[in-house]
Amino acid sequence: MATLIGLLSDTHGHLSDQAYAALADVDAIIHAGDIGGPEVLRALEALAPVTAVLGNNDFDEYGPSVGRYAHPVIDGVRFLVAHKPNDVLIGFNGCPGLAPGDPIPQVRMHGHTHVPKLVTDVEARPADLLINPGAVFRPRSDMGRTVGKMLVEDGRILGARIETLAGSPLVSVGEPF
Repeated sequence: MATLIGLLSDTHGHLSDQAYAALADVDAIIHAGDIGGPEVLRALEALAPVTAVLGNNDFDEYGPSVGRYAHPVIDGVRFLVAHKPNDVLIGFNGCPGLAPGDPIPQVRMHGHTHVPKLVTDVEARPADLLINPGAVFRPRSDMGRTVGKMLVEDGRILGARIETLAGSPLVSVGEPF
């Protein structure tokens, strides 16, 4: 059975009812920073297990489980999560978010820009997919407030999409779900 992952970033302490409802069907949640307060994580944890990273507007108020980087493995799919885009950039000399010998992630995820992005081409390499789910609060694109969703199973990414908080898909890759 496949696992549906909710992806979000840049809540800045504002998790609207619409954002909460957009994630009501997920099995796991990843928050790519600028959380804005522990109450946001508590609300998300009522829906599904949450992995989160600190953003540039966050403080060390979430405890030791929320740091600058996260490396969740969900249904066999490896992620590298950080808030800023350059923190998930993997070059010939490695990446600040990966230790020598760490496996290459299949998904690189960040927030910070408030602009949704989903790519699978050379820009995603060496990962299979690069995603920024956009912003739940104060979007900086004409796409509005957005979240991402990803369907994974047995170490494979079956599909990924970015959608408005109303559930309208904006961009997707892989199988529709």
